[in-house]
Amino acid sequence: MAALHAIGDVAVTKDDLVKSLRISAKTLQRQIISVLKAWGMPEIDAETVALVMVETDLRGVDSHGINMLRQYDETFRRGALNIKAETRVLRNRSTTALLDANNGLGHPVSVQAMEMAIKKAQAHDVGIVCVINSHHFGAAGYYAELAAKAGMIGIVTTSTRGISMVPTGGTQPVLGTNPFALAAPAGDRAPLVLDFATTVAAVNRVRVRQLRELDLPDGWVNDGDGRVVKDPGEALEIFARCDSGGLNPVGGIGETLGGHKGYGLALFSHVLSGVMPGASFSPVRVQSQKPSTPDQLGHYFQAINPEAFRPLQDYETDMEVVIETLKAVTPSDPDKPVLVAGEPEQITRADRVANGIPVNRNLRNLIRDVATKADVAYLLDNR
Repeated sequence: MAALHAIGDVAVTKDDLVKSLRISAKTLQRQIISVLKAWGMPEIDAETVALVMVETDLRGVDSHGINMLRQYDETFRRGALNIKAETRVLRNRSTTALLDANNGLGHPVSVQAMEMAIKKAQAHDVGIVCVINSHHFGAAGYYAELAAKAGMIGIVTTSTRGISMVPTGGTQPVLGTNPFALAAPAGDRAPLVLDFATTVAAVNRVRVRQLRELDLPDGWVNDGDGRVVKDPGEALEIFARCDSGGLNPVGGIGETLGGHKGYGLALFSHVLSGVMPGASFSPVRVQSQKPSTPDQLGHYFQAINPEAFRPLQDYETDMEVVIETLKAVTPSDPDKPVLVAGEPEQITRADRVANGIPVNRNLRNLIRDVATKADVAYLLDNR
């Protein structure tokens, strides 16, 4: 196998680099907006979706950027997506609110929800806003960072459409990848941002590796009998069947390395974003879900004002001490210093803003198909 290089959230080969073109963020945004508007989405919502998706790609989270457009296309064409959805406020109190996404894509309502949570935290020190009747919202970290940029600590989680995680001690998948994201302001530094699936990897990272023609690392997926699955195609078939095997929770199979902790995190993700606001639970929903039935996902957004507890300057001083202490640790590899949450994404973003976002040939072909079906120009050959 050719030598490996780090691009985004997976390692890729030199051969894969040859297959990739560096596309500007502006071009990717134009492509996404043109498709969404052709479907009938209002321009302001299309711009929001494109911004979130491309910002995600800029940070190297290639599983949740333009890679998702093909899946949104599938959802739209099976009639499950309300492309002109208007958010409804179902409940609104001083520190909490509940929004109904009306079966639209999750990005616009998620920005609205976090902005509401921030305003509540500015007025009352904490704000929690939940969303129901939504679809996939992209990368959770984007919304958590909105809070951090406003001087708040942000916490985000979401229920999931897919059934992919095998609970500790089981053989059948029940939960999804149920991500958590946390972000915190860090004074003059970029915010700390931690965004992770509660499985070893997200389902879409499996799809990315399939597009890049790469095997799966050991420990990502098992077949229900304990056999490690290396082929992304086989893994995706396992996810589609939902009868045996799936993604391992963070910590892996069993309790030895803490797999029960990843399983527990996923469970409480669904408590916050599914059970509490009243969103669907995937194993129950799929029993009766038709292709045109919306995903009915739930999201959870929280903003906390650090100044509720101490002066902001004191908070920032201590945050600087924490970061400097971590970064002063002697690295195991002299060429790879210790980083803090969000720093790898900032490094990747700087490179991609300057040089473009690498888009694999296979993904470009899929986006071409999406554009053709939408009867809009394909733009990704224009860099």
